[in-house]
Amino acid sequence: MPAQANASVNDVVTPLHGLLPAGSTVALAWDDAVLGTGCRTSPAEDTRLREAAGVLLGGGKLPAGLHQPLWECWTHAESGARIVVLAEVSATFSETQRRAWLSTARALVAAVLVSMRQGRQIEQLERSKRLQQALFEIADLAGSDLEMSEMLGNFHRILSTLMYAENCYIVECDETQSSLRFLYFFDTQDSFAPDPEQRIHYEDMQDSLTFAVMRSGRVMHGPSRVLLRELDPRHSVPSGPDSADWLGVPMWRDNVVCGAIVVQSYEPGVQYDDEDRAVLNFVTTHILTAMDRRQAHVQLEQHVQRRTLELEHANASLRGEIVERQRAEALQAALFNISELAMSCGSQAEFHAELHRVIGGLLDAGNFYIALINEAGDGLEFVYSVDEFNRERPPRKFGGGLTEYTIRTGQPLLATRRQIDQLLARGELHEFGAKSQSWLGVPLFSDGEVVGVIAVQSYNPQVVYTPDDQRLLAFVAHNIGNSLARQRDQNRLLQAHAELERRVAERTHELGEVNQKLLAQIGERMRIEQRLSHQAMHDSLTGLPNRLHLLERLEEAIEHARLGIGPVFALLFLDLDRFKWVNDSIGHAAGDRMLVEVARRLVGLLRGNDVVARLGGDEFAMLVRCEGGADEAMDVGRRLLHALECSMWVEGRELFPSGSIGISLWNPHYESGAELLRDADAAMYRAKGMGQDRCVVFDEVMREQSLQSLELEADLRRAIGNRDFLPFYQPIVSLRDGKVVGHEALLRWQHEGRGLLLPGDFMQLGEESGLIEQVDWLIYEQVAHDLAATTSGYISVNVSPRHFHVPKFARRLFGLLDAAGADPSRLRVELTETALLEDAPRTLRILRQLRERGMVVQLDDFGTGYSALSYLHRFPISTLKIDRSFISGLHTEGGKNTQALVEGVVSLARTLGIETIGEGIENERQRQVLLEMGCNFGQGYLLGYPMPREATLHKMV
Repeated sequence: MPAQANASVNDVVTPLHGLLPAGSTVALAWDDAVLGTGCRTSPAEDTRLREAAGVLLGGGKLPAGLHQPLWECWTHAESGARIVVLAEVSATFSETQRRAWLSTARALVAAVLVSMRQGRQIEQLERSKRLQQALFEIADLAGSDLEMSEMLGNFHRILSTLMYAENCYIVECDETQSSLRFLYFFDTQDSFAPDPEQRIHYEDMQDSLTFAVMRSGRVMHGPSRVLLRELDPRHSVPSGPDSADWLGVPMWRDNVVCGAIVVQSYEPGVQYDDEDRAVLNFVTTHILTAMDRRQAHVQLEQHVQRRTLELEHANASLRGEIVERQRAEALQAALFNISELAMSCGSQAEFHAELHRVIGGLLDAGNFYIALINEAGDGLEFVYSVDEFNRERPPRKFGGGLTEYTIRTGQPLLATRRQIDQLLARGELHEFGAKSQSWLGVPLFSDGEVVGVIAVQSYNPQVVYTPDDQRLLAFVAHNIGNSLARQRDQNRLLQAHAELERRVAERTHELGEVNQKLLAQIGERMRIEQRLSHQAMHDSLTGLPNRLHLLERLEEAIEHARLGIGPVFALLFLDLDRFKWVNDSIGHAAGDRMLVEVARRLVGLLRGNDVVARLGGDEFAMLVRCEGGADEAMDVGRRLLHALECSMWVEGRELFPSGSIGISLWNPHYESGAELLRDADAAMYRAKGMGQDRCVVFDEVMREQSLQSLELEADLRRAIGNRDFLPFYQPIVSLRDGKVVGHEALLRWQHEGRGLLLPGDFMQLGEESGLIEQVDWLIYEQVAHDLAATTSGYISVNVSPRHFHVPKFARRLFGLLDAAGADPSRLRVELTETALLEDAPRTLRILRQLRERGMVVQLDDFGTGYSALSYLHRFPISTLKIDRSFISGLHTEGGKNTQALVEGVVSLARTLGIETIGEGIENERQRQVLLEMGCNFGQGYLLGYPMPREATLHKMV
């Protein structure tokens, strides 16, 4: 009976006892369907009266030997409970007093009985409510997106609200494989930590209670040692800690045991009763249903994912066919255009220019020329040439160039920079002009003879021509040779005709006709000039003014504002958010249509005298009047963003564009439109950094930050040239004997004006500008020389993830060590978990190259990133460096959790044969705790500060 019920019974017995003469005793016994059977006496130790009340409650006669007994037995009308009140009176008690006492006892007992029944019913209702709430939560978990382990952890939490379930585990069995696995395991005493993915064969679990529950298919309950002996009397050694009470319930699916749920208690005072057993059995059914629903949901997601991948592969194949078909159509159209050009172009120069345009549509022809053999047959004439370095190509005699080499061999030539250098080394050719990184030339034939060469070349190492480009250009050249010959013959005929007309004109003095022709040519030239001028000042895709046009209008607006004859204005710089995703996912054609629609919306929103320009890519600029200053400019910007938010349909997809806007307001300190554009661009990037889809006005704080960044970047570049970067060495010490085993090289900048700077003062700028790689190589070079100058201990260096993007990183590092005469096995490389995530195959390849030369790989700041255990198996990691944030939290509030985490990392590393180094050890207490955990080495201010190389090298000799 609960303590509250005991108190209620005592509240009846004690007052009744007080109404009797001194030395009397009272007993109260009852038998109720809700409250059960019980008995209370006053004084409590009177067992004789208790037994007599029990006899009366059972329907027997009053035992003899009681002194002046006073009793009554009745059945409560409402509840049906049978009640006995018995008193042994020590002194004379009148009949009136006896009736009054019995009446009082009957009233008090009835009132307390009703109260106790109501309390018990309320308790049962609350328990039912908790059970119902638990079932609701279990149903919600089944439909959630949680991982299985997290979902089962929540099941455990819910079960703990219904009963004592501090120690709980869930097992799933597979009869087809004769194995089981622990889906969930939580125990405060047992150190057993099973892997949810690991299957354990039945023969390894024969002596366990869990296996007995699943084999028998029945509930098992009792102390673990007793249950084990019931299974096998010879069994005396349990597989885990003894539990004071153990309760295991099988899980059934389609009349077959599929697992079990177990709860256990290590506290002698905590025992499970039939109600707990019923609750666990009931909840088990719902948990199994939730697990089945979750498993079905996971299988459905996997099926959907597989189907999605299949569709993606099919889509990629289809896109490849479309691209190939488009390429074939483009080639066919190009050949047709070339055939038409020979007859339609009015001049040879026009023919060559149109020919260049056609070829440029097939491949990268930014640097292009056509060379023909002159009439004498002893040299070359460059009839057409467009080149970013060689603006003019004068005629020349045959020499040893690539063009002459192609004419001599009569075969196409595709050469990289290395192949060109090999030909130069063999003396087979001489190079003219700027050096090409990739060169492709194809001979031109006319009537079976080589008449010239058509060539394209690239000065950018990123642009390399392929055999496909060679076949394409050769195929086109086959048709170009005859077209060039026809064009040249037609040009000669035109020249002869023009000469004849000139002579006729001279002879007949038909000045009128000549004058009309001249006027027509002038008009045509003017129209061409107007068209070229418009093209030069406007964007070809959207028709909007381009950057050049915008800058002219900005200069004009600045001049007018400075003279006071123009309005106050603002420049809004718009960059579309996630536009690259559109190009990459549904194609550049869709991206172009999206840009056209954005341009239309911008023009439709602004006033007629405002300027909307496209600067390139997904960048737009708006020059608007802003009499109201920054507030009006921000209002215009918000209206522009709101207009962009409306959906648009592109390639059958509904897109919702958004953008980030930077605003620069007119100020007298601006000298040019470029400055306004620069500040608006900076404000736009600030808007993107604040979360995109917003407007930001450029202010003096941004200006100061921009100037400081520019100044610091200039200082950084000078410092690289001056080699102002130094390694400071911090010792790494054995925690057991205090011996220094190595040092970590820490970057420091000896700034010419600000003194010694730490990496936090310039690292972000170095990463953004890409200069940090040059700084790292300066440090690596100094470390290599320091290794060569010493004989003991190792030095570890930090390697940025950027280095793993360079395939020759390992080769270059080995070159530094070999040049300095340093032992590679004394150099250790430290990398963060981020480096393992970016291009993992390439990173693994480079790390293996380093290991082949004896270098040790250390994982820095372990625990602050993803900390995936798979990395420790996949990558050749030899040392884990536990981050200083965990070391500093060992003795703070919540330090027990941190200590358990660090202890787990050290234990894991020891199991895998990996060394551990604790970072940031600043007091003896931290060192002692790490030593007791089994951590090998330590690093921190307690063990040694970072010192210049001069102060540490002599200790390493």
